[in-house]
Amino acid sequence: MASGVEELLDMLFNLVDEAKNAPLSSDKCVIERDNVLDLIDDIRTQFPVELAEARKIMASRADMIASAKREAEAIRRQAEERAKQLLAEQTILLQARQKANEMMQQAEERSRELKRSANEYCEDALRRTEEAVAEAYSEIKTSRSRFRAAAGATMTVSSNSQRTIYDAGAEEE
Repeated sequence: MASGVEELLDMLFNLVDEAKNAPLSSDKCVIERDNVLDLIDDIRTQFPVELAEARKIMASRADMIASAKREAEAIRRQAEERAKQLLAEQTILLQARQKANEMMQQAEERSRELKRSANEYCEDALRRTEEAVAEAYSEIKTSRSRFRAAAGATMTVSSNSQRTIYDAGAEEE
């Protein structure tokens, strides 16, 4: 007894193929009815078993395909999320770099401004100091001239070799 439907169909094919031609006909043949009917019964018996197995295999295949699709979809979603995350991180990084560059430019500009202001202040302070020193020098020269003039007048008034000391308070009176 054959085990599978394919084997039984092969046996039925061989039985018909090897059958003798009917007299006066090349299309018809003579076969043993009982053998053919037994093979057909065996095929009918095996067919539901084979169909059930085929259905199980098809269902298993469909389950595997669905599972693979779900897994592929999950992998795709994870990849998209990771790509979005990397893009967000890259965007944040670029924004941070731009902000840092802006801050550096502002700091450099502020530094230049402070340096310019400090230079202007120093220049102004030095100019005022120079003017004050020039004015003080001028006053010193004037005072020295007066001193010499006053000292010369006092020296001529004094008789003997004693020297008179200049008294600035006397000049004010």
